[in-house]
Amino acid sequence: MIEHVKAWKRAHPDLWEFILFNILSNCATVTNFVVLWLTTGICFAHLTQPFRWFIFDYTAPGSGGLGGFLGFLVAYICAQIVNYIVQRKLVFGATVDISKTIGWYILTVTVAGIISVALPGYITPVLSQYVGSFAATVANVINIILQVVINYPMMKFVIMKKD
Repeated sequence: MIEHVKAWKRAHPDLWEFILFNILSNCATVTNFVVLWLTTGICFAHLTQPFRWFIFDYTAPGSGGLGGFLGFLVAYICAQIVNYIVQRKLVFGATVDISKTIGWYILTVTVAGIISVALPGYITPVLSQYVGSFAATVANVINIILQVVINYPMMKFVIMKKD
């Protein structure tokens, strides 16, 4: 059985890499959810005042207000730190000097982060009509899918390239 798996991995290296990327992204996903639940449920739970800045709109009932914004932001940052370390070492085996590509990573996660932190302010109130208190969790799942669509191609072809 193990030999069949190894043979399949050798025959489909790009598909295996994508599968591994998604499996190991769960380290960041778990980090994201734990930090989101801790920050919105405990740390920032008292910061319920409506918050709006730039494209970030957490003013609607159910959006979490300032605490929701800060919770999604902190969760995203923590998850991206974990993701960079895991993906660099375990998925891509990157050997390129970090200083040569860290700018691209920061740009990629900033763009994905703006989307990920802005989107919940708009969709959480809508989702709360259907899933109640699980709206933030569902919004987070949507964010994670968007992050894969943005991050994987950038990591594979730009950020984690091999020397």
